[in-house]
Amino acid sequence: PLGLCWALGAAAAAAAAPNILLLLMDDMGWGDLGAFGEPSRETPNLDQMAAEGMLFLDFYTANPLCSPSRAALLTGRLPVRNGFYTTNAHARNAYTPQDVVGGIPDSELLLPELLKKAGYVNKIIGKWHLGHRPQFHPLRHGFDEWFGSPNCHFGPYDNKEHPNIPLYRDWEMIGRYYEDFKIDLKTGEANLTQIYLQEALDFITKQQDSEQPFFLYWAIDATHAPVYASKQFLGTSQRGLYGDAVREIDDSIGKILRHLEQLGISENTFVFFTSDNGAALISAPTQGGSNGPFLCGKETTFEGGMREPAIAWWPGHIPAGGVTHQLGNVMDLFSTSLSLAGLQPPGDRQIDGLDLSPVLLQGKLIDRPIFYYRGNELMAVRAGPYKAHYWTWSNSWEEYGKGIDFCPGQSVPGVTTHTQEEHTHLPLLFHLGRDPGEKFPLSFASEEYQRAVERISGIVQQHRDTLVPGQPQLNVCDKAVMNWSPPGCQKLGKCLKAPESDPQKCSWPH
Repeated sequence: PLGLCWALGAAAAAAAAPNILLLLMDDMGWGDLGAFGEPSRETPNLDQMAAEGMLFLDFYTANPLCSPSRAALLTGRLPVRNGFYTTNAHARNAYTPQDVVGGIPDSELLLPELLKKAGYVNKIIGKWHLGHRPQFHPLRHGFDEWFGSPNCHFGPYDNKEHPNIPLYRDWEMIGRYYEDFKIDLKTGEANLTQIYLQEALDFITKQQDSEQPFFLYWAIDATHAPVYASKQFLGTSQRGLYGDAVREIDDSIGKILRHLEQLGISENTFVFFTSDNGAALISAPTQGGSNGPFLCGKETTFEGGMREPAIAWWPGHIPAGGVTHQLGNVMDLFSTSLSLAGLQPPGDRQIDGLDLSPVLLQGKLIDRPIFYYRGNELMAVRAGPYKAHYWTWSNSWEEYGKGIDFCPGQSVPGVTTHTQEEHTHLPLLFHLGRDPGEKFPLSFASEEYQRAVERISGIVQQHRDTLVPGQPQLNVCDKAVMNWSPPGCQKLGKCLKAPESDPQKCSWPH
C-alpha cells in the first residue's frame, strides 16, 4: 500500500539522517582559539576538533548582537526579514532585555520545526533569546526539550519591580539566576557550564538509546559578561577570568565529542562550532575576548563585530585538516542542516542561508555575498575579498563620553565614526585579504575601486529589489511586561494560573 511505502521511506530517511549538534558560543571572538592564532593556546579540544575537521576562516554572523543572530541561525533568514530588528533610531542594534515585548513570530519556520518532518528529536540547552512572553516559548517553535533561560544571566535584580531571570526545564520554571543558580560576581564562580555539559551528555545518551536522530542546540553563555567559570577552572588561564570561561567551554566540548565517539555515533553526527557575534570589547580586558586582527567588536558591523570562529566536524565525512576561505554565515547552518536531514528549505519565503555541504564534503567554493546589517540599515557588503561600507558608525558621542567604547584602542579616522556617516554614493572600500583590520580604504580614483564597487553595487541593488522587511519585533519596550498577565489568566499573588483550556499559556512568569 502507498501509505506503508511512504512510512518505510520516511523511516529509512530518518535512519540515514545524521544527528546535528550546533555549538553556539556567546560573545566569543575570532581570536579566542589556538587554532585561530591565540597565543596562549588554551583551547586544546577545539584545536583538535579543527585538526580533525574543517576550519572556516571567513565565517560570519547575520548581526553583531546576540538576539538577531540567533533568530537568523534558526530561521535561515536575515533579521530584517524575520523581524528581529528595530527601526528605533537609524541603524540602532536590537536585542531582547526583559522589557522588550516582541519575539519570534509564528509565521517564521524554525529549524527544529522542519527537522521534525525527518523524525528528529530537538533540544535547546542554554540561552533562547527570541522572546520571553508565552507565545515565544521554544517548545512552541519546534523544540521538544529545553534546559536554560529565555535571556542572558544579567542581574541580580530586586525581585520586586525587576525579578531575577528564570531558568526552565521544558515548560516548568525551576529557578532563577543568582538565587537557585548562583553566580558570584566577585569571584566569577558559577557551576552553570557544568550543568549545561551534563544536560548535553544525558540527552545524547538518551537519544542514542532511542535510536532517533537528534538536533541539539547547545547555546551556552559563560563568555558573555558577567563572565563565569566553575571552581576547578577559576585562576587556571593566562587570560584571566574570561580565559577561565573559555578553558571550561573547551574542556566541555572535548567531553561532548569524546562521548559521541564512545557511543559509536561520531560518524553519524554533524557538529558545528561558532559564536553569535564578535567579542564584546566594551567588556574587555577582564570580561571580553579577542577578535584577533579585526576592527572593533560586538555591536558594530566592522569585521570584529561579525566575523566568527567556526569549525565543522564530522568524522568519516568531512576530511580532516581542512581550511576553507568559503564565505559562510550562521544562516547557512539552517540550510545545511536541512540538506543533511534530506529536507528541502521552505519554498514560500526568501531563505538567505546556503547549503554548505558541497564545501564540507567536496571542498568546493560557492560565490556569495555577505550582508552586514545594523537594525534596519544595510551597513556594508562583502563580495570576494572586498568589503564596501555604505554607512559607518561605532557608537554615539554621548555613549562614548560615558566610557562606552566598542573599538577601544582602535580608532581609525573616518572609519570608526561616532556619528552615523553615510557613504552611499562613494562607499568606503577595503580589500580584506591585504587589510583585514579595515585601516586603509582604497582610493576612490583607482581602477580596482571602480571594478569592485560596480560589482558590489549590482549585488546591493538586487538585494534591495527583493527585500520584504518583516514586522519589527524589537521596537517596543514596556517595563510592565515583567508583571504582565496573559489574557485569560488569573493573577494569584506571584503565581499565574492558566485557563484549563491551555495549561501552558501562563507557564512562564513575568
